[in-house]
Amino acid sequence: MSDLEKYINERKKRDKKFSGRFEEGYEQFKIGVMLRQARQAAGLTQEELALQLKTKKTAISRIENHAEDIKLSTLERVAAALGKRLQISIA
Repeated sequence: MSDLEKYINERKKRDKKFSGRFEEGYEQFKIGVMLRQARQAAGLTQEELALQLKTKKTAISRIENHAEDIKLSTLERVAAALGKRLQISIA
């Protein structure tokens, strides 16, 4: 376990507010990473994906780097443009 992981685990134990916010932020981060990986696997640049979605490259970058408050309909459009389908799970 890295020093960062140790710090995060200790901080989560001490500070419930941090713990909740960390988990929420981590989930949003994972969405952006998954979208970036799917785009790259499809062999598309941000600009090419933006053209398909009739938006700007900056919008794709924002989604990949700051996926908070992303609409479900936007996720569906991105998935479709990448030749994928969106699956949602409640755990």
